[in-house]
Amino acid sequence: MKYSFPAALLLLLGLHFSPVACAQPQQVAQKQQALGHTARPWTYWWWMGNAVNEADITHQLEQFAKAGLGGVHIIPIYGVKGYESKFIPFLSDKWLAVFGHTVREGNRLGLGVDLTTGTGWPFGGPGVSTAMVAKEWKLVDGNLTADPTKQQVKRPAPGAQGPVIDYFSKQAVEQYLHRFDSTLAHSPQQPRAVYNDSYEVYGANWTDNFLAEFKARRGYDLQSQLTAFLDTNQTETSILVHQDYHQTLSELLLDGFAKPWDNWAHKAGYRTRNQAHGSPGNLIDLYAAADIPETESFGSSRFPIPGLRVDANYEVDRFGTPNPLAMKFASSAAHLMGKPLVSSETGTWLANHFQVSLSQIKPQVDELLASGINHIFYHGIPYSPPAENWPGWSFYASTNYGPTSHFWPHLPLLNQYIERCQVRLQRSKPDNDVLVYFPIHDLWTTRAKSAGGIHQLEVHHVERWLLPQPFGHLCEQLTEQGYAFDYVSDALLTSLTVTKQGIRAVSGVTYQVIVVPRTTYIPPTTLRILDKLAQQGARIVFDGQLPQQAAGFYDHRAQTATVQQLGQTLQKRPTVTVSANLFETLNNLGVRAETWAAEGLSFIRKRQGSGLSKSGLSADTTQYFITNLGNRFKQGWISFSATGLVSQYNPLTNLTTALPVRKGKNGRNDVYLSLKPGQSCFINVRSGTPDFADVAAQQRLKNPTGTSILLKNPWHIQFIRQNPEQAQPALNLSAALPTLADWTTLSDSAGYFSGTARYTTTVNILAGTATSSYNLDLGDVREVAEVRLNGQPLGTAWCIPFQLTIPANRLKAGENQLEIDVTNLSANYMRLYDRLNPGWKKFYDINIVDIRYKPFDATRWQAVPSGLLGPVTLIPSSL
Repeated sequence: MKYSFPAALLLLLGLHFSPVACAQPQQVAQKQQALGHTARPWTYWWWMGNAVNEADITHQLEQFAKAGLGGVHIIPIYGVKGYESKFIPFLSDKWLAVFGHTVREGNRLGLGVDLTTGTGWPFGGPGVSTAMVAKEWKLVDGNLTADPTKQQVKRPAPGAQGPVIDYFSKQAVEQYLHRFDSTLAHSPQQPRAVYNDSYEVYGANWTDNFLAEFKARRGYDLQSQLTAFLDTNQTETSILVHQDYHQTLSELLLDGFAKPWDNWAHKAGYRTRNQAHGSPGNLIDLYAAADIPETESFGSSRFPIPGLRVDANYEVDRFGTPNPLAMKFASSAAHLMGKPLVSSETGTWLANHFQVSLSQIKPQVDELLASGINHIFYHGIPYSPPAENWPGWSFYASTNYGPTSHFWPHLPLLNQYIERCQVRLQRSKPDNDVLVYFPIHDLWTTRAKSAGGIHQLEVHHVERWLLPQPFGHLCEQLTEQGYAFDYVSDALLTSLTVTKQGIRAVSGVTYQVIVVPRTTYIPPTTLRILDKLAQQGARIVFDGQLPQQAAGFYDHRAQTATVQQLGQTLQKRPTVTVSANLFETLNNLGVRAETWAAEGLSFIRKRQGSGLSKSGLSADTTQYFITNLGNRFKQGWISFSATGLVSQYNPLTNLTTALPVRKGKNGRNDVYLSLKPGQSCFINVRSGTPDFADVAAQQRLKNPTGTSILLKNPWHIQFIRQNPEQAQPALNLSAALPTLADWTTLSDSAGYFSGTARYTTTVNILAGTATSSYNLDLGDVREVAEVRLNGQPLGTAWCIPFQLTIPANRLKAGENQLEIDVTNLSANYMRLYDRLNPGWKKFYDINIVDIRYKPFDATRWQAVPSGLLGPVTLIPSSL
């Protein structure tokens, strides 16, 4: 049967709107029991060799719950040498028993449990037959035919080795999943969700029935255009044929894998979490097919936050950096389709092993939250028996968030911060005005450099495929100018309707305008959909030009004439604009822009649902999450597009305060915001008339009470506590410090120390100023500082800027004692430990590697600066 293009689009639209539509009531109830606390961060939990036991599972889950985690994601992987007798075959009766124990204990402790549908990644293993394996095209006697790629599952659990499945074949996928039907489905304990890792099927670009599917979907025989298909000179015919080729791969990946996997999971009562990135398909549609779309934050984003360290050994050219525009593919799909949760693999290779600090993690988390992510998954924690010596079992890729990590005692502080943020982000709805059309057919006109000659849309290197496109450039400009936007695909355009409030998505959220970037190739059906929306009153803006050519080879001349005719029709619609100055047009249309974003502030704008929520927001509240990931803004008057009563919530301190407001221009109100580089907050704008008469608060902004005090008295340092997990010798060292300095310079032993040192000094306060409130700025802290003033706890500083508030009257006139306990990384001790105990590196497969994927060797590391480096200053508070 020949599919017309509208029929092909309808095939793409088989996206479920309810995450439990296919599940039976009993299955739904089982799933709800295992939800866990989704506002709390979850973690990947690598079961190394599946060498697990019930007692240790319980012990570790209790540790996770106490630290404030919300759930675990089990990934069985390669094993540990010397533990072969304890390896448990994946999905065996014994494995199902320990998995069941995990779910039961998770329910008891309030922890959810997710499970990869397989071991390692991608899907595959010993049960994959020759007919099921991933394939590439091969030319034999002038005919295109399928040839196995020979790719094997990466990092599999023992006994789970085998070839990767054909992700373009529904039959292969369903046959692969049958193994779980006969094992996991019969277990009384079920996972909350099943998981698919990022698409890492290398070289696969074909399937057995590709030619038949191509002809049915595209309307002609690919073999008849073999010359154009093989042509590398980018002729017009070659470009059009390759568009059709990629379009077919994209549809087969959706129809052959994403939807069948999702439907299978729902019948079993599971949700799905899918990392669609890396796929040779339209990421928006692939993410939309899952219950929980999941993006990825790999490496460091190189934020210009003063004092933020970046691992100099991380190879950007090789591994890339995180980018919010890549993250938005997952969150856009969720916003359009009403998916309440959007997750992310978080903190992968943020720095080398034993060198990651909490202060490095927080900005990466903030970037995710501002990009629409509200369900953080740490990457991650290796299962490690408590009886194992430090550092325990280790996963080859940093970061380790587990109990043997140097920041484990302080991880609850990060967990609390994330929970406070996510509870608000999960209970609110997106409030974005702009939908940006993703012209993937233009992308498919370029030659791909990845294996197999196909476009695999990865999140690591957006500079290779996203940013060079007019779409990427436009989205960068929208971000810089403060517009709140989502992406929309050809297929999801058909799910939109128009109401008096605007352009309505299936989720119920509304947008004010659809923006079409400069686009050359577009399907005629897409223009018909846009025209239908325009007739209903949707505002549509084409940036600079109308598309001029139809996508695809079949009947291209006639289809192009249709595209041009539709363009002329659209141009006459009163709600359609072909704009020579897009941002002037958006301004004239009244599309909201948060102008302060130009100062380097990242944000997401949301609306609270009906009724009063537990977070204290009413139905008419606009909620902003704002994070300062730059070095341009510190404080000043800014104007929000939302007007009303303004309050600021600090998720770091869990405090809400009113902000000074003054009358601004154009009917807006100016708000005085203090947000230093590295800080973040929620701004809630509730309907009502602000009090402009609070002159006293505004006066304090101009003339804060008191002056800054630089602490110049000598310090005393004493090493009080070594890392309890480590067998390092005790360091009985104390010293007087005329000025603050890196403690590794005090002695050779201090250069290998991992633990806590106490800094003590006195602060002299003049009479008359002790009643003032101050901010205690600790300067450079390596890495976490617990502070006491006159014997009373003041708080713990663990992220940039390392500042704590000293409330009024906490300082007394005369002499005050300040004690600061600083805990460093474990990197310095690893320099010694790796020399004395090299046998800790005992893992199969890749074993343990450094950030450059070379054999791990800490013996040549230089000592990492540690301690309180300062300067320490008391700064009078203006608010």
